[in-house]
Amino acid sequence: MKYLILVPDGAGDEKIKELGGATPLEKAHMPVIKKLAERGETGMVKTIPDGVAPGSDAANLSVMGYDPAVFLTGRSPLEAASIGIEMSDTDVAFRTNLITLKGEGKYEDLIISDHSGGDISTEEADQLIKAVNEEFADENISFYTGVSYRHLMIVHNGSEEMELTPPHDQLGKRAGDHLPKGRDSGFISKMMKKSYDILNDHPVNLARKEKGLEPANSIWIWGQGRKPSLSSFTQKYGITGTAISAVDLIKGIAICAGLSTVDVSGATGTINTNFEGKARAAIEAFRNGKDFVYLHIEGPDECSHQGDMEGKIKCLEIIDKKVLMPILEYLEEAPEDFSILEVPDHRTPLAIRTHSADPVPYVLYRSGEQKPFDGSREFSERSGEKGRFFGSGFALADYFFKNEKQ
Repeated sequence: MKYLILVPDGAGDEKIKELGGATPLEKAHMPVIKKLAERGETGMVKTIPDGVAPGSDAANLSVMGYDPAVFLTGRSPLEAASIGIEMSDTDVAFRTNLITLKGEGKYEDLIISDHSGGDISTEEADQLIKAVNEEFADENISFYTGVSYRHLMIVHNGSEEMELTPPHDQLGKRAGDHLPKGRDSGFISKMMKKSYDILNDHPVNLARKEKGLEPANSIWIWGQGRKPSLSSFTQKYGITGTAISAVDLIKGIAICAGLSTVDVSGATGTINTNFEGKARAAIEAFRNGKDFVYLHIEGPDECSHQGDMEGKIKCLEIIDKKVLMPILEYLEEAPEDFSILEVPDHRTPLAIRTHSADPVPYVLYRSGEQKPFDGSREFSERSGEKGRFFGSGFALADYFFKNEKQ
């Protein structure tokens, strides 16, 4: 049996007036997943447990089969595992975004305009993070380059008892209203403020401004946590697998769970990514004997954060055509039965431009157990609400891998 979990990050949404009361999933033309839904199962799943922030860390742990309430020790340690940073038990990792601040005056009065620094490239970002590291690094603090705007700070013998806010939750708001709070947070605020002086006129950002691009002119630190310890995915489900994503967080979850990862050239984590390359990587993983592929695509989520409704719909359509279609064609021609689960990790409603904890729709198709045809089933919130409900993503994962009696 081959298993595919396809995750269009943040694809879930709310009814939108401009779409005649439809959601992006309902509006998007997705004939491939529609075909699977008509012969498969649709429903809803609550991927974010009550009391847990609706972050991609909790959501993807849940979808992959892990209870965030048990296994989540912070987002950034998972990203550190992806980058290859060896953390000690006393280290604390912090996500370090390169963001765009706009306005005049002191740092506190600047506006958080873009959590992704204008979709800065990794090559440009590396120069900026090196400048930050040169300024702030000491025997206890180090900065590491990740992908695009997503980077890391490691503090040895650090504290995680502080209130830090994700920048994508505060778009359009004053920086000063969302600076770090709590014990030991002062040094982080100082670094964030001083980083603006270092980065705003950095040659990389001057060149970006000349090209009409947004400058990545400040760091924003959040998502603290300690070294995680996940149980073995292979021991849990009895299968081997790999994860394909442009996002270090997803790769880190996979590595901590004992899964392999694949780096796809041109995979950016935005709508301008190498969709075809991700599909080829999934097919190659199956061809090389992997039982399971966790294929994560960030584009819909990034479009939601940017408030780009047309981009989100377009991205969903591209995923269906350029990712799901070739993988399905391969699996249909292969000798083994297969199961496909397409499910967002969480909702990212365009109206709020950040994550929500509301349930998301799923489509589950098993080649050897086709259900009676139902033309009303599709990959959407409205269709999912008529189907089965799972109270947790890890319960859906168990059901998908037939790891429980239901």
